[in-house]
Amino acid sequence: MAIQRRFWILAGFALAAYAGAIAREQSLPWLLAALIGGGLLSGLLWPYLLLKRVAIRRIAPQRALEGDTVRFEFEVHNRGRLPRFMLELADRLPFVGATEQAPGADTRLLGGIAYIPGDGRRRFELALQCEKRGFYRLGPVGLASSFPLGLAEVRIAGERTTQGFTIYPKLFPIQALALLGAPSQIHRGAYCLPEGAGAAEFAGLREYRSGDNPRHVHWPTTARMNELMVKEFEPLASACLYIALDLAKDANVGRGRHSTLEYAIRIAASVAGYACRQNLHSRLLGYGTQAVRFASGKGELHFQNILDALAVADSDGRTPYAELLTDIALHCQRGETVVLLLSEPPHRDAATLQALALLRARGANLLAVTFDRDSFFPSGAGVDTAPRRRDLTLGLLEMGVPNLTVRKGDDLTEVFNP
Repeated sequence: MAIQRRFWILAGFALAAYAGAIAREQSLPWLLAALIGGGLLSGLLWPYLLLKRVAIRRIAPQRALEGDTVRFEFEVHNRGRLPRFMLELADRLPFVGATEQAPGADTRLLGGIAYIPGDGRRRFELALQCEKRGFYRLGPVGLASSFPLGLAEVRIAGERTTQGFTIYPKLFPIQALALLGAPSQIHRGAYCLPEGAGAAEFAGLREYRSGDNPRHVHWPTTARMNELMVKEFEPLASACLYIALDLAKDANVGRGRHSTLEYAIRIAASVAGYACRQNLHSRLLGYGTQAVRFASGKGELHFQNILDALAVADSDGRTPYAELLTDIALHCQRGETVVLLLSEPPHRDAATLQALALLRARGANLLAVTFDRDSFFPSGAGVDTAPRRRDLTLGLLEMGVPNLTVRKGDDLTEVFNP
C-alpha cells in the first residue's frame, strides 16, 4: 500500500479538528473531526476491499519479429459477490519504447476498468509494436486502486504472469545468393553427390573402389580397359553457408536500429532463413563476450536456435574479425561459402585481407557484405575513410569476391535482390 501525500495533509486536519473539539467541548468540532477521520479510514480500507478476491491474467505470445504488431489479451475476474469499481491495469512491458531508451523496469499504466459485476469478467486486447530485438522479461501484470479519495494506492500482482518475450531480428526476403552451387544443382548433372556435399565439376577418372556410387561408373573407359573406372569430381561449392558475424565493439557504429550491428544481425538472420528455405546446411560464428557458435545444421529447429541467439547478440567483443576468419578457415569445408559482414575499422583491413586469402587457399567461396561506416555516423560526425577503405575493395575485387555495399537507410531487400 502506497500512502499519498494528501493522506498526511488530511490527517493533519483531523488532528487539528480533534484538538479543537477537546478545547471547546462543542459537538460541531467533534462531528467535523469524525467526518475527517471516517474519510481517512475509508480511503485506506476501500482500495484494499476493492482488490480483494480479484484476479488478473495476461495472454501473450512468447515470440515475435521486430516491427510486428502483437496483441496482448488481459482478463480480470471478480471472484467476489459485490461489484468492483475504478480499477487500474498496469504491466511491465520493457520492449515498449526500447528504441528510444534502454529498457526499464517501470510499470506502465495500460487503462482503467470502471465497473465489474459480482462474479463477472472483463476482457480486452492491447496492440503493441515490437520495436527492438531482444529478450525481455514481462510482468508481473497487476491491478491498482486508489478509489474513492486517492489517499492510498493498493496494488496486487497476477499469479504466473511473469514470462519471457523474445523479439527476433526483422527478416527480409532473399531470392538468390551468389553461390557457385546449390542443392537444386547437385543431382542435375551426370553425377550424384551425397546430400550436403554440394556441387562439383569433373576432375578425372580412377579405379572403382568399394562404396563408390554406380552412377559414377564411366562405361566407355571401363569397356576399353576391361576394368571398372569411375568419374572423380572436385567440389565447386558446398551446400553449406558459413555466416561470419563481427561482434567486436569497435566494429559497431551508429545508434539504435540504424547501426551496423543491427543491419548485420538482420542480414545474418535473413541469410540463415534463406538457407533453411533452400534446405541448405548453415552455421554461424561470432565472438562477443559470449561466443555465438552453431555447428552445421538445417531445418526449422536449427533456424529457430539461430534466431534465439541473434535476438540477444551484442557488440561487446574484443576479437578482431581477422582472427575469427582465421578460425573459420581452419574448420571450413572445401567449397563452403563464407558470408562476410565487414564493418570493422579501416586500420584492420590488411589483416582481414590476409585472413580472406587463407580462406581462399583452403578452398572456401566468399560472399562479402561491406558496410559504409561513414553513413552510419551522425550527420557531420563521420571521418572520411574512403581512401583507406579502397584497399579492402580492391582486395575483394582481385580475389573475385562478390561484394554488396550497405549504407544507412538502405532497403536490404533491394540490396540483396537487385
